[in-house]
Amino acid sequence: MKKIRYEITINAKPEKVWDAVVNDKKYREWTTPFQEGSYFEGGWNRGDKIRFLALNEKGEKDGMVSEIAESRKPYFISIRHIGVVLGGKDDTTSEEAKKWSPAYENYTFTAEGAMTRFSVDVDTDESLFEFFVDVWPKALEKLKQIAERIE
Repeated sequence: MKKIRYEITINAKPEKVWDAVVNDKKYREWTTPFQEGSYFEGGWNRGDKIRFLALNEKGEKDGMVSEIAESRKPYFISIRHIGVVLGGKDDTTSEEAKKWSPAYENYTFTAEGAMTRFSVDVDTDESLFEFFVDVWPKALEKLKQIAERIE
């Protein structure tokens, strides 16, 4: 398992950046670099089950099954990925699911005056490392644009 870290400074308070991360409509927007049509089912509170999904070519749900290990609004979220979703079914017991779980994805929102330093720490399987190195910076730029929009 490899660990990678990304940071971006966003011209918005942590509360606004938090909302951009967890709000359903905004989440669907900032996560498009990972996969068009990405969305989540579940909650962002400690202990909540959450599934990160997109539809495959057959129209079935594929993605990750996770749980919120920690949630301290508006400063920190820890996501523990515990399995995969294939064809709409959660899989936490197969060898494929076990080879990379648990993996953590942690979001830290640090107030710096009127700005927020948003940090992402991700555990990733070797096979996805290059993909994440390419895609995370694009997703963070989208997140920045969304959080800085005047609504």
